[in-house]
Amino acid sequence: MTNSSLPFWKTSDHVILDLCLVEAAGSAKMAIDGLIILDANGRPIIQSGYTSFPPAYPLLHIDALNNELAKAPSSGIIDPIIYVASGGGGDMPDGSACCHIQVREMRMLASISGDLDPLVAFAFLQAFHDILQDYFGTVSTVTLKGNFDTVYQLIEEILDSSGHPLTTSPSILRDIVIPPSLLSTLLASLPASAPSVGRSGGPTSLNNTGGAFASPIPWRKVGVRHNSNEILFDVTEEMRAIVGRNGAALASNVIGTIECNSRLSGMPDLLASFSNPNVMAECTFHPCVRLQRWKREQTLSFIPPDGKFVLGEYQYAPPQKVVVNNLPIPIALKPNIIIGELGGSFTVTFTSRMMKAMENVKIEWYLGEDATGAQCTLSGAGSGVGSTGGAEGSWTFDSRKKILRWEIPSMHSSGSRILRGSWTSKAQVPRPAHAFQIRFELPSYSFSSLKIDHVRLSSETYKMYKGVRMQSCGSVEWRW
Repeated sequence: MTNSSLPFWKTSDHVILDLCLVEAAGSAKMAIDGLIILDANGRPIIQSGYTSFPPAYPLLHIDALNNELAKAPSSGIIDPIIYVASGGGGDMPDGSACCHIQVREMRMLASISGDLDPLVAFAFLQAFHDILQDYFGTVSTVTLKGNFDTVYQLIEEILDSSGHPLTTSPSILRDIVIPPSLLSTLLASLPASAPSVGRSGGPTSLNNTGGAFASPIPWRKVGVRHNSNEILFDVTEEMRAIVGRNGAALASNVIGTIECNSRLSGMPDLLASFSNPNVMAECTFHPCVRLQRWKREQTLSFIPPDGKFVLGEYQYAPPQKVVVNNLPIPIALKPNIIIGELGGSFTVTFTSRMMKAMENVKIEWYLGEDATGAQCTLSGAGSGVGSTGGAEGSWTFDSRKKILRWEIPSMHSSGSRILRGSWTSKAQVPRPAHAFQIRFELPSYSFSSLKIDHVRLSSETYKMYKGVRMQSCGSVEWRW
């Protein structure tokens, strides 16, 4: 189904979930015990049915997570996997774990036991979050409580009673569990004598022309029709890097994602070719891609799902003269920090090495849990005039997270910006983080210079519009 050796956090969650389930097949113990969603106060909003466990089992995981959050520092960062003791009782597992992710003010947690790989739980949680986003747009406590019945139906459809993930494709789920806006529109248009509402939440007669699983291809429905036929490709590349105190890159690589938005009628068969496919390594693809043809010809032959989906992901394979995992970093940071009693002072110079403009540059620095405030001025390179905002950007101090944040909306090519200031702390010897977290965006740019050359349509007679957009971003940890 897929082809991957990428780490978990670098692959599509739906793809990695398929991979993990293939490895877990044949083992009854390798399943997710259940799913729980907690609000900002640590109280459960909704949970799946723990039919194979006593009622106290999910409560143990909720308490374990809340206890860790209570002991966490002000940053709120805790281990993503929490060990949960059995708590006694004959029906309780000898030991289990709580895998959790944060979504806005909420926490989604999956409890696991036995020999299950935690990556399965994290992939499932992220896939479920993507489904909720597809259904509701914004995933929040208010949204989930206001659509409780729809959320519960989704949980029932994507996780069976044995704890094995089932349908995680949004295009198929929309035929089984009708989205709230569509459901309300359909019900409002039905007469009083309309057929009764079935398990999927919609009229039972809606599926007479073909159910969710009527198509021979599991990711695409039959009879899809669009007024304008188009397919849009978004190729996004992200550089992830760590820079040491001496300014040398300790690790840096580029991960690419090819996202599609397909609005094509019928059953289109597409063939996409690249001008330089040799830059793609460690690829993972959507199940619609014919892998044998990719291995043989380095082209993508596929029948796309309808709507948005991730076609594939890859790691940039640089030329032989460039060391793998040590790509050149297009920025430079020069921090000069003096730590004294009850605070300190700093001068930070940020420089772009790109020939084109960067956008939405964000530099964050954790000043320590005892930090109380900061004062800063901004200036351009070679300018002695300080300001609190303008072309050099703006700065803020997050008193809750104790983070100093410097934001630059637009950074011209080969330009430099300087942030000078000081901070105060309640601690006699402050302990700020010895690393800056930097993020930036590069619109219409590709680190790998990957290009989609041609997209050909067969099996349909209409003319298709193709659009391709390239963009890049970066996430760098710069140590001092």
